Amino acid sequence: MDPFRLVVDGRRVPTKRCFEVLNPANEKRAGLAPLARKKDLDVAVRAARRAFEKWRDVPEAKRQAACLKIAAKIEKNAEELARLLTAEQGKPLNGLGSRWEIGGAVAWTRYTAGLSLPVKVLQDNDEGRVELHRKPIGVVGSITPWNFPVLIAIWHIVPAVLSGNTVVCKPSPFTPLSTLRLVELMNEVLPRGVVNCVTGKDRLGAAMAAHEGIGKIVFTGSCATGQQIMARAADTMKRLTLELGGNDAGIVLPDVDPKEIAEGLFWGAFINGGQTCAALKRLYVHDDVYDEVCDELVAFARKMKVGKGTNENAVIGPIQNRKQYDVVAGLVRSAKSKGRVLLGGKPAKIRKKTGGKGYFYPLTIIADLDNGDRLVDEEQFGPVLPIIRYRRIEDAIDRANDNPNGLGGSVWSRNAEKAKRIADKLECGSVWINKHGMIQPNAPFGGVKHSGFGVEFGEEGLQEYTDIQVVFS
Repeated sequence: MDPFRLVVDGRRVPTKRCFEVLNPANEKRAGLAPLARKKDLDVAVRAARRAFEKWRDVPEAKRQAACLKIAAKIEKNAEELARLLTAEQGKPLNGLGSRWEIGGAVAWTRYTAGLSLPVKVLQDNDEGRVELHRKPIGVVGSITPWNFPVLIAIWHIVPAVLSGNTVVCKPSPFTPLSTLRLVELMNEVLPRGVVNCVTGKDRLGAAMAAHEGIGKIVFTGSCATGQQIMARAADTMKRLTLELGGNDAGIVLPDVDPKEIAEGLFWGAFINGGQTCAALKRLYVHDDVYDEVCDELVAFARKMKVGKGTNENAVIGPIQNRKQYDVVAGLVRSAKSKGRVLLGGKPAKIRKKTGGKGYFYPLTIIADLDNGDRLVDEEQFGPVLPIIRYRRIEDAIDRANDNPNGLGGSVWSRNAEKAKRIADKLECGSVWINKHGMIQPNAPFGGVKHSGFGVEFGEEGLQEYTDIQVVFS
């Protein structure tokens, strides 16, 4: 098995050492990734800096055209990327899996390519003209997670490139292969050095956060890592966009039809096996419909097949890595002693079905829990959902807000106006009515509280990659 290469200054660059990337469905080697050192990062940053001197002056229309070429290149190689993604991440090819993620990357790139940063005239009168200009920052460091390695790389890289920056990308060591291939494809249509990719362990990301040659870090990942990045970036006063962990709450009002909302609740919670920052992680259900909602949600979940990503019938794959598997298993063990297991909770049973290999965890729903229980208070990031009963809506709102995270939330009701009034009281960056986690490229997305700061997507997200310069004349 030939190792992958770093992508630096438009070239595939070998390293002295490589590291294994495991397939979470069978725990076998999916590929070999290059193990970059600090000096490799330095070379990549210098290449990006050289490229920036020219790329920042390329007219916006030509940068937009380049982004459209990126989209076409991804689309042409979609099946290759999807299969590589499934091999290292584990998600199914079909359904809301790898092919869907690659399709989303194409669509997101095309939408973003149509955005613009025109000069804004603040004043134009006898006293003078005042213009607000948006200028690229320089070299952007992108640090991406393992749950959506291709799509999130697109979210970071494309707006950076469009706004005139250059990029050094570092994917998660659990899923570096599809990102390396993605950046190789980008380099077939971009000038050398505009987008570079280095891969390695966590200390490489720490070096990026402290690097004097990087002007901005955009990071998607855990709250703890985000805090470390903030601390390391302080000395160089880097610009930061941090999309961190979420423990999203959903509130179900008593006027719902439980059967009607079951499918939406399921996919809100279990998309990508629950390994999604903005997935539904806590469900508060009114006492009047509590038992019915539990029954309908369990009935729908029973029809969903967990299996290897290459199985065309599977809709949920394994947990991506052993460390996260152990986190999920530990939270479920704690919850079993306090709640009522409605579905799943027996990992040994599903491992037997899948041949004893792979990080497969059964779809698990546990009722009768409350705030103060670990599975409610902590982000599980896996195929497990706690359900909490409430009687007064004020209590549900208070309990939903009683968490350090604030990424997303949802309200489920037949009365849209009432749902919106409740949504206004939730402490989170995005709220959905009768759905959950449905982000889109024209709507800013970001968290409050410990879920980070700054936004991605749309004009507001594009502006995050720029500094303001005001010109008086």
